[in-house]
Amino acid sequence: AARASRYHAVVRTTAQAEGVEPELIHAVITVESAYDPSARSHKGAVGLMQLMPGTAAQYGVTNLHDPAQNLNAGARHLRYLLDKFGNDMKLALAAYNAGEQAVTLHGNRIPPYPETRAYVRRVLAYYHENLLSSLLPRSL
Repeated sequence: AARASRYHAVVRTTAQAEGVEPELIHAVITVESAYDPSARSHKGAVGLMQLMPGTAAQYGVTNLHDPAQNLNAGARHLRYLLDKFGNDMKLALAAYNAGEQAVTLHGNRIPPYPETRAYVRRVLAYYHENLLSSLLPRSL
């Protein structure tokens, strides 16, 4: 929670600019990096939103560890995937994890990869938790 609070303002601004719900961005960051801007996966994904270098380059990122650049590119990529898959959040998240080609190759369905299926479930669980907490009064 302490790490997440550091990024609330930039997530909100980025979400508004890119047309992606801040609760979704927070959910992706939670699952991808647990808010660690220096996180690096075994596959080479980097930063808060765990961008692959090629994806980051598509969005003009010059420093994958810079939280603002990483968040902006990750949110733009999420927006692209949501648009590509008709705002189907499950498919967009599957594509964020496994690549859009994997979703397309499996007939625009979540690929049968255990990691991807678990990823989609985890992000959606955090997303729904974030939505619920955003609706509750702060005093609870």
